[in-house]
Amino acid sequence: MSRPATPAVARPAAGTRVPMWDNARFIAITLVVVGHAILKLIAESDTAYGVYLFVYAFHVPVFVAVAGYFAKANPPGVKQLKRIVTDLVLPYFIFEAIWSAIHSIRTGWLSVDFVSPSWTLWFLLALIVWRVTLPYLALLRFPFLISVAVSVACGYLPGVGGDFALNRTLALLPFFVLGWKLRQLPFTAIWLRASTRVVWVVRAGAIAIFGVLALVIALDVPLWRDLKVRRVLLYEQAYPEFGYDQWWAGALRLAAIALAVVLIVAFLTLVPRRTTWFSPLGRATMYVYLLHTFVLYPIRESGLLDGPQSDLLLVAMILLSVLIAIVLSQPIVRRIFRPLVEPRARWLFAER
Repeated sequence: MSRPATPAVARPAAGTRVPMWDNARFIAITLVVVGHAILKLIAESDTAYGVYLFVYAFHVPVFVAVAGYFAKANPPGVKQLKRIVTDLVLPYFIFEAIWSAIHSIRTGWLSVDFVSPSWTLWFLLALIVWRVTLPYLALLRFPFLISVAVSVACGYLPGVGGDFALNRTLALLPFFVLGWKLRQLPFTAIWLRASTRVVWVVRAGAIAIFGVLALVIALDVPLWRDLKVRRVLLYEQAYPEFGYDQWWAGALRLAAIALAVVLIVAFLTLVPRRTTWFSPLGRATMYVYLLHTFVLYPIRESGLLDGPQSDLLLVAMILLSVLIAIVLSQPIVRRIFRPLVEPRARWLFAER
């Protein structure tokens, strides 16, 4: 019997883009938009709450892991340090200033706060910390286990609050380290070379995993509300702040991390390996991340999503989210908003 043919997927050369990861980026950022778009619906709709839990079980961990996959653990040089400033620090101050202006106009009071990040801007601050600390973590023997211990431990410390997004930065650190570790392992090369038969067997298992997750959530949504599972999946607060002051409360975050790791791997196996129509869009995830809130904000503030809603509105918001992600990934959007999202700021740096 002849061996099954291996698909014509070549091992990527160093420095080349891998379509699978661009695909993963776009799907992950689309799920981020979906999660934000349906938030206002979950209070009145069990269906929306179930979809929200399903998405939040893995979408932020996936997004963080993909960011970690492209991170470098070698000591940063001048170029890398400049990129931290231009890609993260400056956009944070620019968009925080914009949101401060919006809040000031809306409330009628001048409000400027660069300590408490607005809405999605916590991710920029977290990326700064993760990128700076990764070279130190990489020196240790068990960086992933250490990051898990840090994540679980910080949940016992209410003093680790939301200032400069320190709570989420520490809580989500394991997924950034996991993404970096996936690049150290031959995960991508092995998966890209896998035969069609192997791929579909693995994908069938991944679909089963997501199917079980959806079924478990759907069986008793009121129970998950009562247990405050949503607050666990946000990785945002200390356990006592949402009602878990028992000594074993850390097991909740540990279970969430374990589930997310399984779902990250399952998600990556379901992502198309080859170039797709949305592969080029995966290069603009930061534009989608920073700009989609300005599209959703007026919808959320209009009252349209308040009160009891039909499931049709849930479907409409999900479809709108996909459309938003596609539109904000277009080259024209990138050209218009590049000075805000990717400011070059050569004037800021000293001559060397």
